[in-house]
Amino acid sequence: MTINTVILILLALLAAGCLSYFHYYFKAKTTSTITVVLAFLRFLAVFGILVLIINPIISRTTYETIKPTLALVVDNSASIADLKAGETTRNVYKNLIENDQLLDKFEVQSYAFDRDFRVLNSEKEINFKGNVSQIDKVGVQVNALHKNSPYATVLVSDGNQTSGADFVFEFQPDHKVFPLIVGDTTQYMDLRISQVNVNKYAFHKNQFPAEVFLNYTGTKPISSVFTIKNGTTVLFKQNLQFSVDKRAQVIPVILPANRVGLQLYTATLTTAESEKNTYNNTKKFAVEIIDQKTEVALISDMPHPDLGALKRSIESNAQRKVTLLKPNQVSDLKKYNVLVLYQPNSRFKTVFEANKSLGLSTFIITGNATDFGLLNQFQSVINCSMSNQKENYLARFNPDFSIFAIDNIGFENFPPLENPYGTISLKQRADVLLELRVQGIETGQPLWIFANDNGKRSALLLGENIWKWRSYSFVEQKSFEKFDQFLDKTIQYLAVNESRKSLIVNHERFYNSGEAIEITAQYFNKNYELDEKARLEISIMNNQTKKRKQYDLVRSSNNFKVNLDGLNPGKYSFTVRELNSNSTYTGNFELLDFAIEKQFVNADITKLKQLAKHTQGKIFVPNQIEQLVKTLINDQAYQAIEKAIQKKTPLIDWKWLLLFICALFATEWFIRKYNGLL
Repeated sequence: MTINTVILILLALLAAGCLSYFHYYFKAKTTSTITVVLAFLRFLAVFGILVLIINPIISRTTYETIKPTLALVVDNSASIADLKAGETTRNVYKNLIENDQLLDKFEVQSYAFDRDFRVLNSEKEINFKGNVSQIDKVGVQVNALHKNSPYATVLVSDGNQTSGADFVFEFQPDHKVFPLIVGDTTQYMDLRISQVNVNKYAFHKNQFPAEVFLNYTGTKPISSVFTIKNGTTVLFKQNLQFSVDKRAQVIPVILPANRVGLQLYTATLTTAESEKNTYNNTKKFAVEIIDQKTEVALISDMPHPDLGALKRSIESNAQRKVTLLKPNQVSDLKKYNVLVLYQPNSRFKTVFEANKSLGLSTFIITGNATDFGLLNQFQSVINCSMSNQKENYLARFNPDFSIFAIDNIGFENFPPLENPYGTISLKQRADVLLELRVQGIETGQPLWIFANDNGKRSALLLGENIWKWRSYSFVEQKSFEKFDQFLDKTIQYLAVNESRKSLIVNHERFYNSGEAIEITAQYFNKNYELDEKARLEISIMNNQTKKRKQYDLVRSSNNFKVNLDGLNPGKYSFTVRELNSNSTYTGNFELLDFAIEKQFVNADITKLKQLAKHTQGKIFVPNQIEQLVKTLINDQAYQAIEKAIQKKTPLIDWKWLLLFICALFATEWFIRKYNGLL
């Protein structure tokens, strides 16, 4: 307490005594026992009120010693066990965590890492089952936890990183890192396939590129053979030479996509020399070959040169197949992706009616034999009011057309198309690719139109003799290529199915072991709005063992997701179900057997040396634990800090003092009442 507080308390004692004397002695002039008791009670009550007003504070100073932090980080990845360093790593951790000298100087905090970085509570949590090593997370997380205080890091690891950024530069250079290298540091001769870059998807009957990274560790020149197989079929083979000066090679490969579906490929690097680790000489990768085959029904009730031109142009893409049909030959439209209706007349009524329920995309081409009354009845894009007079129409390209990328291939110079003369107006919003020109005058009416009505796509060309356009394009370009590409884009646009589904699930067709297996889903209500109250669950089955597992999908920012880590390699099928509506989605994927942690034959001492140099630290090996401890103890950059802590607390708790004052006044009143002094 300060001197002022002491003086105030003394004055409070004097004031309380004077007031008590004035009430019970100055007026009463008696010294009976009751008077003495009442005076004493009044003295205590008044003094308590004054103390409550003064509220004396007691200041107390304590001293706390803050030790610098030592972050002891242990590698828990499977590569430690593969390098036969598991027991050594546990012994190193135990010796460091129990070292009295370190505990006296440092606040030792233990962590472990593999795919994730986490606090290590006991030695039992070290199991070396992590299938990915992300050492870069150690630098980021340790700095985030201790950035406001001095700290050092002891990294017990083999230095082999299989995922993430370059870990050397993720550690802060002003905080020392002391790598303690576990695992064999001897350099063995080793060939390995370090990485394969390839797209996950390719189109059938096309070719797709792959890029393979090969590495060599050794001291003498060697010969090797690199092959890529699909099953037992060798797709690529090349002889290679490695040496001290040629330790890495990148092999670009072009592979054929001859089979539809998920295709598994095996890249192999072999040599006649003996290797300690041959697991890393093979790497499997998968590519899903997509059959983009589009079945097109070209329906016409009349012979015309346009039919042959359309068929040849569409089938110039090997992924398209055109079937010529008459309206009375149409029996099953379900097997077709796109309908091309050439000059529909009254016989097309059954075709239009059948397509009402199927909702297939249509490409309608009109001409002099078209029944426009029927056309107005069965399509909702345009309204045609035509006469019996024929007219030649030229084209004008619309540069604002944007629903897909298309260049002007010289439409203005193409020969005119024939169609009955009349007025054409749009019934709904549509995108106009070409507009009509009559005798050089722009009419503003559409010639070639594209529309999308709730997912059902359609195109209309108002004129016959398109074969003349293809022939003219060949004369000008010496090739049908530009015209055929243009028509192919039209078919591609129509072939896309945009039917809206309430349950949409996103997943890959295959995953590599060690990768995060994440499946996401979205559920939409009847207004096609994301339903945040949906209840989604997934049932997954291993196709070989028939074992099932069931999980709930967890709500995230804009979807639902589930993480399926921990599955064994194999083929799986799954069903996602929305419990309120019973909507379902069924899919499958394959988990490839690939253990990236088995790719190493020794510790990466080079990388760990770079880390130590970057942070002004020093590397050690397991038999140098005493030197490591001595280095840490003698490092003057890490000193304990004595911190003074001043605490100010009230002398008396005001709640209890107030209760005591009330009790004093109550006692005084009862005594006065009992003795008739009121």
